[in-house]
Amino acid sequence: MKAAVYENYGPADVVEIKEIDRPEIGDDEVLIKVFASQVTTADWRFRASEYPTGMGWIGRAMTGYFKPRNKVLGANFAGRVVSVGPKVTRFRLGDEVFGTAGHGAHAEYLAIAEGGVITRKPANVSYEEAAATPFGALTALVFLRDYIGVKPGQKVLITGASGGVGVFLVQMAKLFGAHVTGLTSNGDLVRSLGADRTIDYRTQDYAGEGEIYDIVIGTIAATSFTQARRALKPGGLFVPIEGKTREVLRSLTTRFSDKKVLFNVSMEKLPDLETIAEMLERGEIVPVIDKVYPLSRIVDAHRRVESRHKTGAVVVSMGESEQQ
Repeated sequence: MKAAVYENYGPADVVEIKEIDRPEIGDDEVLIKVFASQVTTADWRFRASEYPTGMGWIGRAMTGYFKPRNKVLGANFAGRVVSVGPKVTRFRLGDEVFGTAGHGAHAEYLAIAEGGVITRKPANVSYEEAAATPFGALTALVFLRDYIGVKPGQKVLITGASGGVGVFLVQMAKLFGAHVTGLTSNGDLVRSLGADRTIDYRTQDYAGEGEIYDIVIGTIAATSFTQARRALKPGGLFVPIEGKTREVLRSLTTRFSDKKVLFNVSMEKLPDLETIAEMLERGEIVPVIDKVYPLSRIVDAHRRVESRHKTGAVVVSMGESEQQ
């Protein structure tokens, strides 16, 4: 099968399309013919070994200190079940599915345990839309519902509101009843997703405009507590989703302050993906796709993600009829 393989850390062109063996499945696994997958910020950071300040040692521990431990990137996928192990009961041949795996989705086939973070794809979304969803939607759901506990009427500022996580934070914060402000250069899109107002970071300083928020969520490492605290009300929270070591430390040192840093990491769980699937089916959330690339152009997809100027998700399609 064809797969996007990287054998060394480095720029986007270390990724090459190669023929590798199709994965064998175990008794409790399913084999997915992958139709679409996503290139995420995590894929870029793993491939380039480029992490927010102070986080490099954690990244290398995950991926391999000297060379990549897993040579095929890609966590988020959508496709069809083409083989099932003898102990599998959740899925049947032909089921359309989507989900997230640790790695390996930048390939034509993917093996995953039936108890993994995989569920049936809603019929009203395409494979590309489904693949564009798990990374951002799971992060948004877990942070807003579980870590922050956002409440109706709270004023929430989301930085990077048109990014891969930001577009889902905007939609879900509105579902939970918050008053949402998006910091973005793409105001029309973010307002169409439900934001009550937007601020263009190119011309305005959100911390100096006089508006005060209950919660500031930073989806990019450039967002700092030093800036956010000026826009937080007493008792307010700054939540860095992509944080530096200093924000981790500040989550400890501000514990008893009137303005706090809440640092946590998102963990993908099957019940949460099933909740996301229901939201998609009801039309409560809508995936946003920046561009779809064929697998043969996955290097361009990596470069697009690395530019930090994408809108929503960058998707790779395994077919040859993708958008150009």
